Amino acid sequence: MADAARSTDRLEALDITRKLAAICGTPFARFAGPADEVAGRTARWVAVPGGPHAAAEVLRLAAAHDLTVVPRGAGTKIDWGAAPAQVDIMLDTGRLAGVWHEPRDAAVAEIGAGTPLRAVQATLARTNRRLPVDAPSPGATLGGVLAADESGPLRHRHGSPCAQLVGVRYLDADGELVSVGESGTEALGRATPGSGGGRASGRGPAGDGGGGAGSGPACAADGFGWGVGDPAGGAGGDPGRGGGDAILGRGEVPGLDVARLLCGSQGGLGVLVSATMRVHAVPAGRLWVSRPVWTPLEVHDLVRAVLAAGVDPAAVELDLPVPVPLPRRRIPPTHPSVVNRPDHPAVTGRPAAGSLVVLLEGGPADVTERAERLTAVLGAEAIVSHHAPEWWGRYPFAPGDTALRIEVPINDLHAAVYALRDATGGPVPVRGSAGSGTVHAALSGALPPERVASILTAVRSVLIARRGRCVVVAAPAAVRRAVDLWGELPTLPRLRSAKAHLDPHHRLAPGRLPGGL
Repeated sequence: MADAARSTDRLEALDITRKLAAICGTPFARFAGPADEVAGRTARWVAVPGGPHAAAEVLRLAAAHDLTVVPRGAGTKIDWGAAPAQVDIMLDTGRLAGVWHEPRDAAVAEIGAGTPLRAVQATLARTNRRLPVDAPSPGATLGGVLAADESGPLRHRHGSPCAQLVGVRYLDADGELVSVGESGTEALGRATPGSGGGRASGRGPAGDGGGGAGSGPACAADGFGWGVGDPAGGAGGDPGRGGGDAILGRGEVPGLDVARLLCGSQGGLGVLVSATMRVHAVPAGRLWVSRPVWTPLEVHDLVRAVLAAGVDPAAVELDLPVPVPLPRRRIPPTHPSVVNRPDHPAVTGRPAAGSLVVLLEGGPADVTERAERLTAVLGAEAIVSHHAPEWWGRYPFAPGDTALRIEVPINDLHAAVYALRDATGGPVPVRGSAGSGTVHAALSGALPPERVASILTAVRSVLIARRGRCVVVAAPAAVRRAVDLWGELPTLPRLRSAKAHLDPHHRLAPGRLPGGL
């Protein structure tokens, strides 16, 4: 009996493989290998569809055979968040790529989900444009960045990647192509008639059509990349977070609030096909103004001073590494940035606990003038550079670490860092956007799960009264299984409603969302 069952399973597996090959092409459908994992959960098949229609057929095949599907871009964040309950088909978006032609002065560009962010920026640079998106993950695709709502330093001025989204095409769990907001050079919202954000017929990024009927409810959710409103609070807050008003249905484009639920959903609510994003002119001038810092409280005071200085920073970044007894590279006393300042730490070699760095962008003359005003605010230890520091736009954690993301109003960021230090019993590497209250921290991967759990409990108890949160971004398997990755989730009921409507059979990345959704 058991042999007969195994034989039936093998025949069914071969049948599904053949069907995937017929949809995607023989070279682009296969049984999964050891490297095809999602947070430690191995897939059964890998499918690489060549266009939106093929991707839709993969989802319809999965629905017909009651199989689960997890999208994958470059895989740079495939181990972030919770492990899915099951991965039958890993849908690789690598062939859903391209930056579609727009007028040279267009304020938007339609981009395939599988396009590497680096390639997007190189293509736009030919017309002196860029996406104001600088996600730290090397090699990340646009779809992966949106699926994690991953932000870099430019978030301070431009908001999260979700804030740059003005149109989207995605596939729902049944394989229907949904098109909302702006697509290419279409007028904003023209692709979505009515006010319900329903499915609208339209072209895919490779000229494919789509259609269907129905609509999803606009609801706030608190998934992997979704915030709980605006933890940055008032001054210095992030005006473009991918949560709150946009998801609650108060967005400017009918249906786009629903589509923005995909931001941070880790593929658990839909499969992104393409996104239409805002683009901006490449700034003619860029300067980084840095100052050494020693304590979180000092950072607090300096950030307040920077935001009150009226210099319009593009980014305000903090790096607080664990101090190590290594000599710092010194700058010669004759260097223009430190001339007549012999006591500057860069000259004396006096170690600093970290750095606060402010990016200024704009016209060359204007940037220079603002940099001069900022150095007057930051004091004699400030240095102006034409180049970013080595750590700029990088995470403080490494593979194998327990990576944390802390979101808190900027006035309470120092309290969060002190709480993390107290709970851990020593300095912890912290890096991120001090100007918007979102930073990342790294705990050693050698810490036992129960120790990590106690640290999280202590930090979250401090943050909860400050409208902040601490999320486990990535962790060793033992830690991921043992701890609460998300903490308190006030919007979990609304997320559950969204999952029930958009993926009622839990076929898309089941278990990746909070609450095991």
